[in-house]
Amino acid sequence: MSDVVQIHQVDRLFGKKAVLKNISIKIGEGEIFGILGPSGSGKTTLIKLIAGIDKCSNGEVLVYGKEMPNFSVLSSIGYMGQSDALYTDLTGFDNLSFFGALYNLKGEGLKTRIQNVAKIVGLEDSLNKHVNQYSGGMKKRLSLAIAILHKPTLLILDEPTVGIDPVLRKQIWKQFSEMKEQGTTIIITTHIMEEAEKCERIALIREGELIALDTTENLISISENGKIEDLYFKNEVSS
Repeated sequence: MSDVVQIHQVDRLFGKKAVLKNISIKIGEGEIFGILGPSGSGKTTLIKLIAGIDKCSNGEVLVYGKEMPNFSVLSSIGYMGQSDALYTDLTGFDNLSFFGALYNLKGEGLKTRIQNVAKIVGLEDSLNKHVNQYSGGMKKRLSLAIAILHKPTLLILDEPTVGIDPVLRKQIWKQFSEMKEQGTTIIITTHIMEEAEKCERIALIREGELIALDTTENLISISENGKIEDLYFKNEVSS
């Protein structure tokens, strides 16, 4: 399995404050990789570095062998942040059409793809509504639909299912599994332990430091009560 993402001794400083400290991680092709950490731990900053939205202060982040940020690999990446980046005065369909055009999708192929992703996120009956009429959960689903619209080979998701009901969350994770089988690499941050356990490997981050990196199965086995979050209270680092 080749490495899609290579993070080497990365620091990210904001002024004198170190948000990330000496992070090194490799993420392989077709892997579902979880990043867990409490609020303010640095996990969102880390995925922004991978997506090329931000640049590290020290070290390097490589995606498909290219140092990030790098415009040439952006078409291979689907990114969904915690904040919605939507045009609320347009319909859901118009939002998807706009972002699809940015990835050179057009015509009947784009229309078909819009219907497919809308069905995945449960918005097929709401595409003609203006986004300012959407609930918070619906906006979250539309953001996810936009992220997967162009069939990216690297999908980066920051807490994508917050505010989404359990039935739809199960459907979305089924889609993630299908994408993985097709070779898509998925990086996801989450506070939902049930979701974390669906990841193949997990990085635990606390106060900007990598405190554990291992398979989900191994992390569960070394935790005191079979709960990954218990490892935040341990002093040792697993690798």
